[in-house]
Amino acid sequence: MTYRKLSQPFYTRPTRRVARELLGKLLVRRRGSEILAARIVEVEAYLDRGDPASHAFRGRTRRNEVMFREGGHLYVYFTYGMHFCCNVVTERNGRGCAVLLRAAEPVRGIRTMARNRGKSETDLEALCSGPAKLCEALGISRGENGTDLTGRTIWIAEDAASLRRQNVRRSTRIGIRNGKEHLWRYYVGGNRFVSRTRLK
Repeated sequence: MTYRKLSQPFYTRPTRRVARELLGKLLVRRRGSEILAARIVEVEAYLDRGDPASHAFRGRTRRNEVMFREGGHLYVYFTYGMHFCCNVVTERNGRGCAVLLRAAEPVRGIRTMARNRGKSETDLEALCSGPAKLCEALGISRGENGTDLTGRTIWIAEDAASLRRQNVRRSTRIGIRNGKEHLWRYYVGGNRFVSRTRLK
């Protein structure tokens, strides 16, 4: 199976548009000769300094430097002293915008994902149904921070089974204290791999 990589201009567009259009795309991870792939079903948009929930709200730091690069890089951060989460950097160089990948449907390399998560291969919903789970399943951690998504190790690809526009739902973002009023979480309605559904 071939995975047609998204080109860099896809990522430099407005963040909320990129977030919506990431739904149904495939997050692909190459580890040696093995390919892991998962279909993105839930994301959250984070803007620049006008968004108090964003890591970029107070400007550029050593931790968030990758967020300020040109769209098309992977921003990985460590949270709660135990988990990694990954984001797709968007818009032009210097903006500080990104899309958090919250959940995905395992497509390829399920045995390896299950082993990475310490789960059964039959428990598919437990593999990538949350941002930290997604990173653990695909082996994404600090070393992948700054990865060029047009490169050969991690990329996002078109999917022949991509989702229809009417399946896209939106809600407030999860687990934040500020900026809770924005409906910048996008997910696939009725999809069993979404992390949480009981939100307005």
